[in-house]
Amino acid sequence: MIDIEILNNIDKKDMDAILKVWESSVRATHTFLNEEDIISLKPQVKEGVYYVNKFMCVRDDEDNIQAFMGVHDGKIEMLFVSDECRCNGIGKKLIEYAINSLNIKYVDVNEQNIQGVGFYKHMGFDVFKRSEFDEQGNPFPILHMTLK
Repeated sequence: MIDIEILNNIDKKDMDAILKVWESSVRATHTFLNEEDIISLKPQVKEGVYYVNKFMCVRDDEDNIQAFMGVHDGKIEMLFVSDECRCNGIGKKLIEYAINSLNIKYVDVNEQNIQGVGFYKHMGFDVFKRSEFDEQGNPFPILHMTLK
């Protein structure tokens, strides 16, 4: 059973776990990023966690965060599953929750994150626009996707 927890207050322990999940997921799926890119993006992840309207996570039996998702104004802003928990239905469950309970319609994904692009297409999203650079101005193309 995958239980989704809405986090209204994120303490230091949770933030440390969120950053650990993010890094694990990014290292497994964002192979186009180098070490310097990963280090430079980490503070922006922290900012993003506080930016979103809704932040939710999935924990294991020992209360460790395994995955998280942030949603803002009808868009998934972040969705990361730790590498050791990938392919177990957690991401799917989070997406289904976002669609059915939060009425999300959009998501952006790095074009070079082939696994992520395939996952979102499988979940019913289609590309409607492409940006040559990410939000930080890096040459990592972004696919803007919308729910069919």
